[in-house]
Amino acid sequence: MALSEQEKVRRESLQQIRDLGIDPYPPDTFETSATSQDIKANYQEGREVSIAGRLMGKRVMGKASFAVLQDSEGTIQLYLKRDELCPEEDKTLYNKLFKKLLDIGDYIGVKGDVFKTKTEEITVHVQELTLLSKSLKPLPVVKEKEGQLFDAISDPQFRYRQRYVDLTVNPSVRDVFVQRTRLIKSIREYLDAQHFLEVETPILQPIYGGAAARPFTTHHNALDTTFYMRIADELYLKRLIAGGYERVYEIGKDFRNEGMDRSHNPEFTMLELYVAYKDYQWMMDLTEAMLEKIAYDIHGSTKVPVDDKEIDFQRPWQRYTMFGAIEEFTGKDVSALSRDELFAFAQDMDIEIDQTMDKGKIIDEVFSEKVEPNLIAPAFNSSLARVEMKKP
Repeated sequence: MALSEQEKVRRESLQQIRDLGIDPYPPDTFETSATSQDIKANYQEGREVSIAGRLMGKRVMGKASFAVLQDSEGTIQLYLKRDELCPEEDKTLYNKLFKKLLDIGDYIGVKGDVFKTKTEEITVHVQELTLLSKSLKPLPVVKEKEGQLFDAISDPQFRYRQRYVDLTVNPSVRDVFVQRTRLIKSIREYLDAQHFLEVETPILQPIYGGAAARPFTTHHNALDTTFYMRIADELYLKRLIAGGYERVYEIGKDFRNEGMDRSHNPEFTMLELYVAYKDYQWMMDLTEAMLEKIAYDIHGSTKVPVDDKEIDFQRPWQRYTMFGAIEEFTGKDVSALSRDELFAFAQDMDIEIDQTMDKGKIIDEVFSEKVEPNLIAPAFNSSLARVEMKKP
């Protein structure tokens, strides 16, 4: 693949850095003592700090410059003065490396003391600068002014295919990953407190099951047989129940060799749990309590804003039977209808169906089209004991 003009320039800069006797990818440890958020939240004039991250902007003004460093928690301004950064006669570090050879996206480490500029912006006055890693591919430039982003990366294909770039140029996306980690932690805390045992079951299985989906297929050379990547955790978890464990759960990867879009990924994480001697009403109570706890742990409230709506996870949730929910949102009791009557009803409701569908499938299509879009708040379809919660 041909290099872009910017990539060529960066490779030339890389060689010039090496010619200066500077290792652009030093194997040494760079010790950090603070983060951007820590420095701002615990401001102390004159505090000496060591911080590392990506160079996200620089403004050179002769013998002094300002720059922006971005680490895992945010950004902070840097102030560099040539004669302080290079107190000896050799000014190469500032005149050549910083001014000419460092680019947006390069990883740097700096040491210095904290102060506030005349505009009251918390800044690190840099005394030492170290190049930690030279970036050879340019980052998309996102402009920011007065807290507003301009030219932000919004193309879904780009963002989902190049997550690492999305995380760099759209820092708010990192909150999603942080919240996911906190969510998984909260689930484990809750289930462990309920005396569930976390387990791991086989991913490669000789017989796949637990759901209706097409599997990924592979060949086990040692056994000379076909294996499948699991499409669900169910069967092996149930074997553990049969083996004498009363409460088990697994948070694991599952794989389904089917359609792919922004809401369906062939590789995804699933939580499955099984318990002995309980019914689906008990399971609904457990689910309500667990998700209420997760909301509190992540947001400090049961109310979670989503776009222009607010979802409240506070117990108790609305519980429907499938027939009851259909009647509430369509005005029709379909429980006693024949297959042909259901087919005619679905057609009258402009639901896309075909002659191959049996009675159960038609009911499911009616539920999906006419009920699920209305379930903004968490609710149970208690005839199947599953949680229905759609994004507004």
